[in-house]
Amino acid sequence: MGEYILYFRGKVIGGIYDDRLLLKPTKVASEIIPDAEREIPYEGAKEMLLVDVDDKELLRRLIEAMYPELPEPGKRKR
Repeated sequence: MGEYILYFRGKVIGGIYDDRLLLKPTKVASEIIPDAEREIPYEGAKEMLLVDVDDKELLRRLIEAMYPELPEPGKRKR
């Protein structure tokens, strides 16, 4: 894959794909940044929200607000 998956408090929130920060399109994320472009990180993937990283305060609020909507991490098989 060669890209980066991003976690916040143990949950996947998105990733960095081809120098783009893409976050999962949760309901609250779509409300906070309604005009965000939706892009596909790689072939066969679902659309994600393209986020501008210049506004660090917005990014912090966005990630904290979307955290409760994200699924719990799955159990790892041993």
